[in-house]
Amino acid sequence: MSHYHLYAIGNALVDTEYEVGDDLLATMGVSKRHMTLIDGPRRTELLGHVQGLHHRRTGGGSAANTAVALAQLGGHAFYSCRVADDDLGAFYAQDLQANGVATNLSHTRAEHGQTGSCMVLVTPDAERTMCTFLGVSAELDSHSLHPTDIAKSRIYYMEGYLAASPTGLQAALQGRQIAREHHLQLALTLSDVSMINFCKDGLLAMLGDGVDYLFANEEEAQVWSGSTDLNTMVQTLSALGKTVCLTRGPKGSLVIQGQSVIEVPATPVKAVDTNGAGDMFAGAFLYGMTHHMDPLMAATLANRAAAQVVSQHGNRLQTQQLQALLKA
Repeated sequence: MSHYHLYAIGNALVDTEYEVGDDLLATMGVSKRHMTLIDGPRRTELLGHVQGLHHRRTGGGSAANTAVALAQLGGHAFYSCRVADDDLGAFYAQDLQANGVATNLSHTRAEHGQTGSCMVLVTPDAERTMCTFLGVSAELDSHSLHPTDIAKSRIYYMEGYLAASPTGLQAALQGRQIAREHHLQLALTLSDVSMINFCKDGLLAMLGDGVDYLFANEEEAQVWSGSTDLNTMVQTLSALGKTVCLTRGPKGSLVIQGQSVIEVPATPVKAVDTNGAGDMFAGAFLYGMTHHMDPLMAATLANRAAAQVVSQHGNRLQTQQLQALLKA
């Protein structure tokens, strides 16, 4: 019997979220809606622009959000990542533990450097813009893998953002090979348009000969396929995974399995913050697929969970919120 429903690997980032206007985004010189990698001096510069603004601090990292969602619903998850031996690293490790996610962090923390962080800038139209300082997460490597725990899992989940890190990509691929040897299902999220534009070779390496589950939003699908035609997007993505989840915001989601396309309507909500929506969808969907739900049921749960997370500020929900959705 599998010990973990999900074994995930990705960046360890502490999110600090600010509510800003489009004019401030323009002044800061950041690309709206997308993730931009920044270095230490640029981070200091950007923090100067938001000094004094109210902010919220939470555990983050795309694949970590997915693992937390699955665990809050009642699944068992393991997360491989890298933090420094600093206050943010301690905060991050405690946050995962509090949410029931097992990690490698009790044994491996970097003695030097800083834990990664992400400035999340949310505008009044609910769009999130991310400026990510990877810190020691940029040095994530195979030492963070737990091969015996991979072997005892059902799904191996890779965060597409790792395509930007040579050592992180290599670690993800090494874990993928271990997962293949032990007959795990493979899952990948494309993560962000910037990864497709600048790190597509890394994403192709993670895809390899195909994955069992692929997650992408509509903008990512458009850029990957080079088309805004929905049928073209569906046909292009269907060749990459056995089950492809294409999220479309207020238009709901599509579950694509070969020539079969299931349309799953959205739950109508007033969106205030889209940060974490895709991560939440993936976590809830994979919970469903590992707990005897069919794809329609899993995607319906995932749509509802994603709708709830965008209707509030912050990248995650409370456990009781997700449990209520599950009971409903």
